[in-house]
Amino acid sequence: MILNRYERMIAKRYLLPGKGESFIFLVASISMIGVMLGVAALITVMSVMNGFRADLFDKTAGLNGHAVVQGYGGSLPDWRAIVREAQATPGVTEATPLIEQPLMGSLNGRVAGILVRGLQMKDITGNPLIRDNIVAGSLANIRPGSGEVAIGARLAETLGASVGAPITVISPQGQTTPFGTLPRSVGYTVGAIFEVGVYDYDNAFVIMPMADAQTLLMLGDSVGMVEIVTNDADRVQDILKPLVPKIAGQAEIRDWRQNNAALFEALSVERVVMFWILSLIILVAAFNILSSLIMLVRAKTRDIAILRTMGASRGAMIRIFMTVGVTVGALGTLAGVALGFILLYFRQGIVDGVQYLSGQNLWDPSIRFLTEMPARTDPVEVFAIVAMAIGSTFLFTLYPAWKAASTDPVQVLRYE
Repeated sequence: MILNRYERMIAKRYLLPGKGESFIFLVASISMIGVMLGVAALITVMSVMNGFRADLFDKTAGLNGHAVVQGYGGSLPDWRAIVREAQATPGVTEATPLIEQPLMGSLNGRVAGILVRGLQMKDITGNPLIRDNIVAGSLANIRPGSGEVAIGARLAETLGASVGAPITVISPQGQTTPFGTLPRSVGYTVGAIFEVGVYDYDNAFVIMPMADAQTLLMLGDSVGMVEIVTNDADRVQDILKPLVPKIAGQAEIRDWRQNNAALFEALSVERVVMFWILSLIILVAAFNILSSLIMLVRAKTRDIAILRTMGASRGAMIRIFMTVGVTVGALGTLAGVALGFILLYFRQGIVDGVQYLSGQNLWDPSIRFLTEMPARTDPVEVFAIVAMAIGSTFLFTLYPAWKAASTDPVQVLRYE
């Protein structure tokens, strides 16, 4: 809308409180605060949910890849050929053989469920998610035959383990006797402790060289699976389709959607529901702007009549009152964007402060999966939220602006 000089002047006067109009100004201010809180809440919540999904996916894919070729019976004897076939498949960037087996670990009478993962040394030292998150010890201590392993930080807390501590891994696949199979216990030393930030991994993973895992599980030269990373996680099924007939009868392919279907589907549904619920805050604030404009039009009926008799057109009245309403909404929206980014910047401190004051653990990593609250802001999403806030404000100003333009100056001046 393009306003001339006198229209801008009148709109500016109507935005500021006049004599006897403090209540209208109060309602308009509350409306602006409502828009601000709604926009800030939407930006904050959507960014946190985006960050939660992105961090969870990045860390899950960093340790589990985009898909795994799982051998029937938990064994892949011909894994080298499968690795070559996978690496030759267009779109595949990495193919990593590994062994993964749930077992039991103990230390000084403490027992915990663990997930033993055997990897080649180049894959242990080359994985940035492990290499860059060592909190104690060093990966240099872990070598085939050294008897040293890397364990998650939460698992170390559960067992009371530190670097250099001896832990015992208990495997049900042991020596066969006339009385049945005896569990097999093998002692290892903690060479490194890592914390990737995903509770389930930090609470269970025991990483060791592949040769040691093969010896522990009596697999010979076999591995359990081949982990695959592609150049497009969303097209993983299409990319790996040519590989399916080449491994038929030996293994099956499971991608990240199948392995984490329930979790990521729940996150998607929750994200949509939260968006629409929080959008109601903006709509309520827009209704408040509507009500404040109606009261303003009612209070300024005589002024409108005088302006009309002085030559102001209906279009001028519409532009003036629409400018007043949209300005309130725009100021609230801009303040909401600023407040949203401030909340995101201090999000972890806010959570810690609320936890301290309330005495409640609001971000339990055993429930939330991640140890810290993440955030990832999508500029397109922020633009959509801003457009929705200003757009709804614009729509709710149409009726009071039309009502002001429809004022009959003859009738008003006759009775006033």
